[in-house]
Amino acid sequence: MYKGLTIIFGFLFIGEILSEVFNLPIPGNVIGMILLTFALLFNVIKLEDVEKEAEFFIRNMSVMFIPPGVGVISYWGLIKSQAVPIFGALIISFALTLILTAKFVELLRGGER
Repeated sequence: MYKGLTIIFGFLFIGEILSEVFNLPIPGNVIGMILLTFALLFNVIKLEDVEKEAEFFIRNMSVMFIPPGVGVISYWGLIKSQAVPIFGALIISFALTLILTAKFVELLRGGER
């Protein structure tokens, strides 16, 4: 258990350091998880080493949504005053994500069928 947590948090720490040192616009946790993904893809780390811990985090992911939910409630006045741009951005980003994901899956499957 400690090995898996050390690996996961180690990559999180490395991502945070890279984000700070190079002043990147990407959050450190995202960089860390990308690095972890590559380490798993290139067999630098075995999946078995982090699998149980990753499943634990996924099972308890709902707890991670509590702070953003509180933030939304705390800033409801600001969000309400900017509702049109916020919802416009949400709708456009949703549509773009849906279209790009479909095109990517189509590309991976070898074109249109």
